[in-house]
Amino acid sequence: MDTSLLSNLNWLHVLVAAVAYFALGAIWYSALFGKTWVAYQKINMNDPNAKSGTGIIMIGSFIWMVIITIGLAIIISRLGLVDISSGVKWGLLTGICFSSAAISISYLYVKKPAGLHLIDCLYHVLGQVIAAVILIAWK
Repeated sequence: MDTSLLSNLNWLHVLVAAVAYFALGAIWYSALFGKTWVAYQKINMNDPNAKSGTGIIMIGSFIWMVIITIGLAIIISRLGLVDISSGVKWGLLTGICFSSAAISISYLYVKKPAGLHLIDCLYHVLGQVIAAVILIAWK
């Protein structure tokens, strides 16, 4: 197995980009769209079980963001990308064509509202743009 894909990555850059992606989520799902997102999800915040398992969920989501950021770092490294505009383009490409597409397929089947769809998809698009720009800018 060729592990050179992973050995050429700067793991500190990957971690910082993943933390930025995760931090965007803290802002996105609290200050910006928190109440709207909760309403779309029909979560009763007065229910003591509503917040059950939040720590595990956050750890799991951070792990997935690290995986996404590793993928971005591999693409950036393999293509030799060096300018910020490439980070924006690749963040948009992966955010729209992979994350948003996958979310969209699932949301069609479970009949989620369009507003929730936009909140969740745009978060991942912007998160991947931020992560890709960090990975390219910090070389």
